[in-house]
Amino acid sequence: MKTDEEITNKVRSNNKMYNQIERCKIDLQKDPTNPHLHIRMGDLYLKWHLDIFNAGQYIDEAITEYQLAMESLIDSYEIYYKIGVAFFYKGELDKAINYFTTALEKKNNYYEAYHMLAETFIKKAHFTDAIDAAEAAVMCSKIKSSTSHYILYKLYEAMSFRNRKQKWKAFKERVLAFILAPFDKDARENIWLNIAYLRFLPLFLKGFYAIQFKNFGLAVQLYKEAVEIAPGFAPLYCVLGDIYLSTGYFEDSITEYKMAIWLDPFNITAYRHLCRAYEEQGDYNKAIDIYNKLIAMAPNIPDLYSNLANIYYIMGEFDLAISHYQTAITLNPNPSWTSVIAQTMGFVFQENKSDPDAAISAYQTAYVLTPEDIDIYVNLGSAFYDKEDYENSLSIYRKALEYEPHNAKIHCNLGFLYWGKGDTDEAIKSYKLAIKYNDAYDIAYNNLGVIYLDDLGRVRESIELFKKAVEANPSYALAHFNLARAITIVGDKVEAAKLYQMAQDINKVTQEIDPKDIADKISDLFES
Repeated sequence: MKTDEEITNKVRSNNKMYNQIERCKIDLQKDPTNPHLHIRMGDLYLKWHLDIFNAGQYIDEAITEYQLAMESLIDSYEIYYKIGVAFFYKGELDKAINYFTTALEKKNNYYEAYHMLAETFIKKAHFTDAIDAAEAAVMCSKIKSSTSHYILYKLYEAMSFRNRKQKWKAFKERVLAFILAPFDKDARENIWLNIAYLRFLPLFLKGFYAIQFKNFGLAVQLYKEAVEIAPGFAPLYCVLGDIYLSTGYFEDSITEYKMAIWLDPFNITAYRHLCRAYEEQGDYNKAIDIYNKLIAMAPNIPDLYSNLANIYYIMGEFDLAISHYQTAITLNPNPSWTSVIAQTMGFVFQENKSDPDAAISAYQTAYVLTPEDIDIYVNLGSAFYDKEDYENSLSIYRKALEYEPHNAKIHCNLGFLYWGKGDTDEAIKSYKLAIKYNDAYDIAYNNLGVIYLDDLGRVRESIELFKKAVEANPSYALAHFNLARAITIVGDKVEAAKLYQMAQDINKVTQEIDPKDIADKISDLFES
């Protein structure tokens, strides 16, 4: 951080600004109660504070000067507006709104107050209120309203995804902002400011190449130096946030994204990456808050709803997850993407809500969109099985095998279906085909082993199958458990005890088996 002396030296380099400040101070010494001098001093402090090439913090000084002026100008709409602007840049948005509202009470056609109200509502993510305020600003200002038209353009653009009406509104506001720019002083200043940002292009390129060669330290150094030069340039904070996010410094990335959003409230990329940083950090409530702000800004972007649904699913809020998945499906950007979301929703209905009918409906929606997706057949067949509609389940699996006759998962599911129907011979054939097409299919080995052990009494063959299941997946608690059961029958209680213990240890993580079942088996082992 720069010292006061460094800031002072930098300010002195601008002789015109420095002379104005000094002259104002001298005049105030002669006439300390002159409200217009205090306003002038407040304006100068605010200008210092907003200079992107100066990192000095002068906003409190500006507020103090304006408040001193207000003591004499208690009925001036302009002084309330200026104090509101100062609080806006300080980040105290509710106070800013109060002052702008008071200014409008004293002058109800005050264009600048409406415009800053719109800016303030945007930072609070109150986008409907922002549109109302910006439209009021346009009505009051007429020809000098380029910046307010630009605000409306950005708001409508954010809302325009797959919405022709909003796209047309955005286009119209952008054209009006361009046409009226010569008549709007603030618009002209913004144009020159954006041109000035071109000076950072070489630095961006240097940082980009540093990132490509994984020299993140150099890239951070380059962008931090740029921030020191121009602390008001939002893209610098975004790039810094991306570097910190990619290297695991989540708190630093969050700080940078927040700064980028503060400077550019329409920066959807910064919002998205901030959500990701919160998710990586495990702070799902804050991620939800940011997604809701994004949705308020851009309500027609479907992946915002699906991403939010994923977070709710992780948190165990299944009803909220389903609701947001349904919204994402309704917005339907393309069949393949929507099919994936429908399948995800079907999984939630099937596995977490125990609602096979709703799951079937979701999977059928996915089927209509992408009938070539073999996973849909697998999931749909499973849902029919959960509903105990074995004929439909069998029909779905057979249809799937017409597309992929060597799909091991479908054969395994068929084995489970035949087994559940009591058709042991067909179940064995299906499990053997699953193993033929995937010789590391742990579930197929285990289930076939259980049939040999419990249904056919072929203990030694079951042992070989359970061993292959464990070999394919050493973390398969159920396979260890079944192997222990089979080995107990052949009389090796010591080895069986070891396997039960392994099953017990693995099961603490995987939770495949009721722990009491394992404990009972261990107890029975040494009581018999």
